[in-house]
Amino acid sequence: MKIIQFITRMDDVGGAQVHVLDLSLSLKEAGHEVIVLSMGSGPVTDELQEHGVRCVELSHLQLKIHPVQDGRALNELCRWLRKLKPDIMATHSSKAGMLGRIAGKICNVPTLFTAHGWAFSEGVPERKGTVYRMLERVAGKISMGVITVSRYDYQLALKHKVMPESKMRTIHNSVPDIPMPLTSKPWGSTPKIIMVARFAFPKDHLQLLRALENIKDLPWELNLVGDGPLLTTLKDRVERSPIADRVHFLGKSRNIPELLAGSHIFVLTSKHEGLPISIIEGMRSGLPIVASDVGGINELVEDGHNGFLIPSDDSDRLSQRLKKLIQERQLMEKMGQMSRKQYEEHFTFEHMRDQTVKMYNDVLEKHFENRRFVLSNNKREV
Repeated sequence: MKIIQFITRMDDVGGAQVHVLDLSLSLKEAGHEVIVLSMGSGPVTDELQEHGVRCVELSHLQLKIHPVQDGRALNELCRWLRKLKPDIMATHSSKAGMLGRIAGKICNVPTLFTAHGWAFSEGVPERKGTVYRMLERVAGKISMGVITVSRYDYQLALKHKVMPESKMRTIHNSVPDIPMPLTSKPWGSTPKIIMVARFAFPKDHLQLLRALENIKDLPWELNLVGDGPLLTTLKDRVERSPIADRVHFLGKSRNIPELLAGSHIFVLTSKHEGLPISIIEGMRSGLPIVASDVGGINELVEDGHNGFLIPSDDSDRLSQRLKKLIQERQLMEKMGQMSRKQYEEHFTFEHMRDQTVKMYNDVLEKHFENRRFVLSNNKREV
């Protein structure tokens, strides 16, 4: 197949961008032609192009809703669809999902949308959520297929009646495996806690900092990996705290497996989520997971089995769980082993890729059936 992967932005590194990267490279390796369309460029597009995947920047595409600019972006996207003539287009993130489905309808290109967490999810500001619920209900009428990355998002779409059940399928996120040596842990050293996340809403780094201030008498170090608009604010907050010398800001990194291999506990505190790639990476590396109980996270983390689930904004509970893992090294190791087992049994990349390709084929088959139906009716009219 000739496949377009259309995502709103590629000038940053987040779960959706990593998903598009891994999936595009795997599809190309399997013999498909893949072209990535997006706003902006960065390390991910550089890596894609190094491996022969063409990346195209759309000059009019932007993050915020803007009728005039969005109209220009839609026209630009349609021009590329007519020029490239893809067999199918897969869209990712809300803005690209909306424009992509409209463009696919206009240009008669079968299009599907992967919802990496709905923009009307619980925890999203109410005004924004209301707008996106309305938009998704409209888009639902022209959607040929929608992938939800968690059962939570599947049920959320049904609850708000944004999409018919017949058009949706849950395919859990995943990441390719890593060499086994990268899962080894230096158990004799000071426990290293790691959080890999953008410094931006909905991530809640402040909750983690408060929790760690409550257990400053215990041995631990914290590595924060990522970048974003709230980075400077968080750095200022840490500089004034009693744990400043134990918190390390590592910035953006493409060496996540190596950083996880040197860690003992993975944490993700957040206001809302879909199915975080970062947690799956932590599971792959054999780390116990401590995470906010939001979105589809409870489909990855079984409380008390391969980690702990924490109510959103409950810093005291987070402190208690981190303290338990730090003080009980055997429990830390056992939960890490359970995380790795969970990854191997349920979240391998090959399973996700095969299910995604099957979805592509199903959408294509449905598209051709619709065309045959239209042609048949036209013949009857003649």
